[in-house]
This record gives sequence, C-alpha cells and structure tokens, in this order.
Amino acid sequence: MISKKMEKALNAQIELEAYASSLYLAMASWCDRIGMGGSATFMHRQSEEERSHMMRIFHYISDVDGTAITPAIKQPPLEYPSIQDMFTTVYTHEQKVTASIHKLLDLCNEEDDYTTHNFLQWYITEQREEEALMRTILDKIKIIGTGAQSLYFIDKEVAAINKQAEAAEAAEQA
Repeated sequence: MISKKMEKALNAQIELEAYASSLYLAMASWCDRIGMGGSATFMHRQSEEERSHMMRIFHYISDVDGTAITPAIKQPPLEYPSIQDMFTTVYTHEQKVTASIHKLLDLCNEEDDYTTHNFLQWYITEQREEEALMRTILDKIKIIGTGAQSLYFIDKEVAAINKQAEAAEAAEQA
C-alpha cells in the first residue's frame, strides 16, 4: 500500500511525463513545418517514450493499491525561434524531470518507501541517458553552427542519432 503523500507525488510525476510527451509531439509538428523530417521523427519517438514513462508510473500506482490520475495537460509552445532553441528547451525540460525524480527519491527516504525507491531506480538511469542524449545533440548543433546550410546538417545528425537510439532500444529488447 502506498501513502497518500507518495501517491500524490507520483501523480504529479505522471502529469510532468504527460506534458513532456505533449511538448515533444508539438515540437515534432514544428519540425515538420520547417522541413526538418529527421528531427520530427526523433521528436515523435521522444514523445512516445515519454508517454511510456507516464504509463509505467500509472500502472505502478495501481499495482501498489493507489489511484492513478489521468492528468490535464496544458498546451505546449507551438513555435520556436530556432532548432537550437527547441533542443535547449528539451534539455532544460529533461533536467526538470530529473530534479523531480530526485525529489521523489527524497520522499521515498522520508517515508521509508523502499518499494517505490526501487521502482524509481529505472528512472534515474533513464534520465541520465536522456540528458546525455540532449547534450550530445546540442554539442553537434554548436559544432555545425548556424550558417545557411546548418539546418540540413543538423537534421541529418539528429536523424542519425535517432537511428542509433532505435538500434540500441532494439538490442535491449532482444
């Protein structure tokens, strides 16, 4: 049985993960509109991944006899000044999610909730990977620069990173 305090905190995390999924889906749409197909595909995959993170917590709450709440999701931004700004927004959001997971772990320690603490360990690893991935993309964008052809090369790099991530996921599942 989960405490009401932990249940509330996990439901807040569900909302954060749902917003991330919606945010990345909106970013995919923006990428499509500006002709960045590789980046759009990447953001679609990220959106699905965030939804799976949300559902993992949703099911966990039910497994520990709590009540999972389907969140209302605010409208994410629909426009970005540049692809660089969009990926900076992604990186900042991933850092926010990481901080939230850390706060959940603090609450687990306060409540002696070892079951939830164990459950959240997967998220610690996942967030380290997500932040590293976004830093890699931002580093590539810095190297490529902002010249006239930069969007083409940035999109190619993001598409290649997406293919690598998909291959790694497939290998994990095998």
